[in-house]
Amino acid sequence: MKEKKPKMESPKVKKKHDFKWWRNLIAKAAVYFVLICVGFVYLEPIFEMIAKTFMSEADIIDPSVTWVPKGLSLNNLKVAGTVLKVVPTLRNTILWSGGMALAQTLVSAMTGYALSRYEFKFKRFWFVMIVLAFIIPTPVTMIPRLMMFVGVQDATAVQLIGTALPQVSMAVLGQGIYSAVLILIFYTAFNMIPRVLDEAAQIDGASSMKIFWFIVVKMSATTILVVFLFSFVWNWNETYITGTLLRGNIELLPSKLNMFNSEFSSLVSAQGGAFRLNKAYKMAATLISISPLLLLYTFVQKWFIQGIENTGITGE
Repeated sequence: MKEKKPKMESPKVKKKHDFKWWRNLIAKAAVYFVLICVGFVYLEPIFEMIAKTFMSEADIIDPSVTWVPKGLSLNNLKVAGTVLKVVPTLRNTILWSGGMALAQTLVSAMTGYALSRYEFKFKRFWFVMIVLAFIIPTPVTMIPRLMMFVGVQDATAVQLIGTALPQVSMAVLGQGIYSAVLILIFYTAFNMIPRVLDEAAQIDGASSMKIFWFIVVKMSATTILVVFLFSFVWNWNETYITGTLLRGNIELLPSKLNMFNSEFSSLVSAQGGAFRLNKAYKMAATLISISPLLLLYTFVQKWFIQGIENTGITGE
């Protein structure tokens, strides 16, 4: 038997393969370059905030120190924590954001389920209203809402402005912060659940509420987590509506951060200290205010990403 000689590639084929390899390499390099540039735009403020947080006063005024401090200092965190009253303020913020997120998640889930499973009069009209509630800017609707609450307060002699009642009622009635987005997320997720499961449960004698709790909710755990996290973060960062309705009667971290300059000045005047406000104190206060959100995302990122994929937010 004669051995078959391996086929030799012609110079043209070899040149074509080399060109294709170089083209793929250049394309990947271009993609990574764009990703690195975009990532740097997002991460650079965070890196600068962390670096400034641990700089001493000497490092702040030293032009040769940009990213890495010559000596780590925890004094900035201590001062920022004192100004923010971090322990009670953090507790209030977690309870406030968590409570509002729970209310919004429950109401949005029930509303999304009704839109997904039931046919009723003016369904399209209410669906359009939900979309409009998302499109219309918040300041446009805030003035009529404020006037409405003031009118109810005057008519009933019950104190509303300056309490949690207005925002709690808005969340329970589906008018919380970006509740329209949360309803649409649930509506999309529930549409992906086969209706034959509902029909099978109805044949077995299950009521609509049992179908909702024991079938739809259990099959939408990741979606519920996504909605809860969205609502939690949005309520955590919201300062306009909260400042307008609460009037600072409940101390929250974002509100204290917005007033950091004045709070710092009043604290120094009261204590008779010689501290001067600098960039490091502000960066430390900002890091304190976002650290709970970063920790929360670190622990739930796996389920969060999975939930986003399942709800179709990516457009797939």
